Amino acid sequence: MFYVRRHFFCWCTVGITCLLLSFNFYWSKKFHLGVAWRNIESCSVKLPQDTITPLKGTKAYVIAPYYDNREKDIIRILGIVHHQEVEELYCYFCCTSDTVLYTVKAVINIHSDRFDFPYGLADIICSEPPSCTPTHVSVHWSPYEPHDSLTTFKILNRNPGRPTANFTVCFSAMFGNYNNVLQFIQTIEMYKILGAQNVMVYLNNCSRKMEKVLQYYTEEGTVEVIPWHIQRYLKVSDNWQYPNDGTEIGYYGQISALNDCIYRNMYSSKFVVLNDQDEIILPFKHRTWDTMMESLQRKNPKVGIFQFENHIFPQTVVSNGNFTNTSSWNRVPGSNLLQYIHREPDRLSYYNARKMILDPRAVIQTSVHSTLKQYKRSMYVPLHTALVYHCRDPLQHNLPRASLIKDRTIWRYNVSLIRNVNQALLKFKLIG
Repeated sequence: MFYVRRHFFCWCTVGITCLLLSFNFYWSKKFHLGVAWRNIESCSVKLPQDTITPLKGTKAYVIAPYYDNREKDIIRILGIVHHQEVEELYCYFCCTSDTVLYTVKAVINIHSDRFDFPYGLADIICSEPPSCTPTHVSVHWSPYEPHDSLTTFKILNRNPGRPTANFTVCFSAMFGNYNNVLQFIQTIEMYKILGAQNVMVYLNNCSRKMEKVLQYYTEEGTVEVIPWHIQRYLKVSDNWQYPNDGTEIGYYGQISALNDCIYRNMYSSKFVVLNDQDEIILPFKHRTWDTMMESLQRKNPKVGIFQFENHIFPQTVVSNGNFTNTSSWNRVPGSNLLQYIHREPDRLSYYNARKMILDPRAVIQTSVHSTLKQYKRSMYVPLHTALVYHCRDPLQHNLPRASLIKDRTIWRYNVSLIRNVNQALLKFKLIG
């Protein structure tokens, strides 16, 4: 009897082993072709709770997936990954009336501008499964995970329409309890004068007064706030280059936010403007961005990325223009842009950083000051056409006032700007 039981147990063990081996062979054979599938009862939908979603069991985070058919039909998932420890990821797609689950092995493409931080932005790219037009996707490090345990992300840009805006401005990250209320309002009103319809703010944190301002502009339809609580998941640095201090990602994930902003506006905006909330691209030869970009594109039809020189207007050098109807601005926290009309001269052997106005459909990957991969050419816009008016602390601290260059370009807009800012402040009940 003992022999029979032992013999039966051995055969069971052999049978189970063969079954497992055949199962693994089946999946490995399927994944050799890039796609595996299985029948399920129905697809579960467990949507993310934040803009950034951690993937369990791996050092990877998902921001959002985007349909991209500029070369072929793919799903490009923007994610943040550890550059050494994330080797394999898989996409899960529900298809055929939600009864077939396809699993596709992803290609992980980490962006080159990581600046030595352990974590960086990555394109997690999966081909669409055959005869399937999925609306959602899940991501996991294993191809065998039960589908009902996975977070499901809606695939954006699935049905691209015509652009509804000419210009959308992207602020990569507002952090540090940001409270420069007056300058922010002036900047938004300047953008509107120049031709912007939308401003996207990736918000980490700000003051209560700034929250009130953001809420007003959101209700007005000018601003869209994207929650950006990256510090919940990673040790963030306020430096752009890795200081070897245990932090994990640079400048509050600035590059990740900028790329996400481009893809969010890929088809809804003709142009995307990448700069910070203390910067304005000011034209010299034209009154608005529309006329400037029309001229630049007409002369450069193969260009899709336009780079503008950044110039510092130090807040330590104040000029009074004797403008009327601005005395109440003194009660609002923040800097008054109309007071800063002196810019620092170029420094020998230093490269002036640049910010961009670009055609989002021409860009695959971007860094802060230039694109990394693109379909169209990039060009430097000469200083006599426009510059980036960057109002901040000085970079050249010891320059005497006489060495600065007087530049009153911002004053060309003073009548409209003062009127619009006063109207906004009254609505915020910050004055009057």
